[in-house]
Amino acid sequence: MRTCGPDRRLRPPYDLTALSEQLSPRASIGFALIGLIVLTASPVTSASGSDAAAPPTRAQMVGQRMIVAFSGTTAKPALLARIRAGQIGGVILFSQNIRSALQLRRLTARLQRAARAAGQPRLLIAADQEGGLVRRLPWAPPKASAEELGTTPKTHVEAVARRAGIALRQAGVNLDLAPVADVPRSPSNFIEAAHRAFATDRYAVATDAAAFSRGLEAGRVLPTLKHFPGLGRAGAVSTDDGLVRIRAGRKQISHALLPYDVAFRKSLHPVVMLSTAVYPAYSPRAAAWSRAIARTLLRHDLGFRGVTITDSLTSAAAVRRTSPSVLAVRSARVGVDLLLVTGSAATSNVAYEAVLHAARSGAVPLADLKASYARILKLKSRI
Repeated sequence: MRTCGPDRRLRPPYDLTALSEQLSPRASIGFALIGLIVLTASPVTSASGSDAAAPPTRAQMVGQRMIVAFSGTTAKPALLARIRAGQIGGVILFSQNIRSALQLRRLTARLQRAARAAGQPRLLIAADQEGGLVRRLPWAPPKASAEELGTTPKTHVEAVARRAGIALRQAGVNLDLAPVADVPRSPSNFIEAAHRAFATDRYAVATDAAAFSRGLEAGRVLPTLKHFPGLGRAGAVSTDDGLVRIRAGRKQISHALLPYDVAFRKSLHPVVMLSTAVYPAYSPRAAAWSRAIARTLLRHDLGFRGVTITDSLTSAAAVRRTSPSVLAVRSARVGVDLLLVTGSAATSNVAYEAVLHAARSGAVPLADLKASYARILKLKSRI
């Protein structure tokens, strides 16, 4: 689906055939030619009689921004109905959704069929497949953690990521929420808990994150660099469990941006996940709903033109004692493209309605809606 202008087809207020019968043969020929011009000038219509490429509505543009979780290992009717209605642009899979490779293939195929049958864009189907302790598909690579991969040559990192991409693709997953591009500074939960960082040296992290991204892309899966602008100084508390403030100056934070800069310069096309931590040097708001970070730092200063996604708004809302819908609107207003809601179906539906209300009221400008929609559809053209 692409955006186009309003219907400008010619609609004669008279019957050309009947009128031509009342005129001379020469005039009749002239009117016949006019009729031919009118017919060929009219835009192509679908079998239903509607334009082949109608402009997207606000509801459709908002729907494409929603990445939601769901329960169970099968596609329930309510979820399929939301997909067919265009209220969901993608889903995220957790361990509770995955029982086996065959079951997962059937599940993801059913979700995509629902979108296709309703004429909706292809779904983004995401999973956290970093390696080590963070691996949703237990049969798929990488078995090693990022920290372990970081001790191997970059060619090995890329090869492992390619195998991971192939396995994910075979299961119907087209978006890996990896690799972690954070540069840790001890003490850090990334080193001491989950071993999620490639190294403590920013050049090594940049090299390995780029290699991992290349491997996934070679396996026809979209990579996601996270957690912008960096959680390496987060200490022992995860943003899923508490309110994290990165108390570092802009110069210190900018040093940890090297993995993103390298990826963009190497013509990789990752999705970028924005952190829900607060970076007081830039803004009193979390990165995922900070204009200074999501727009100025990422898009203006680093020149990123691709798709952005929030970290879990459900987890962020819980630690802030607010609702995911409030944070979804805040993130949409600063131009973050994909809004990740990992709670219940009711929660993600409320978030969708809240963002739609903001779009209709103008709180989320129409120009921003269109820009985000175009970026998302461009991303989806690659899956």
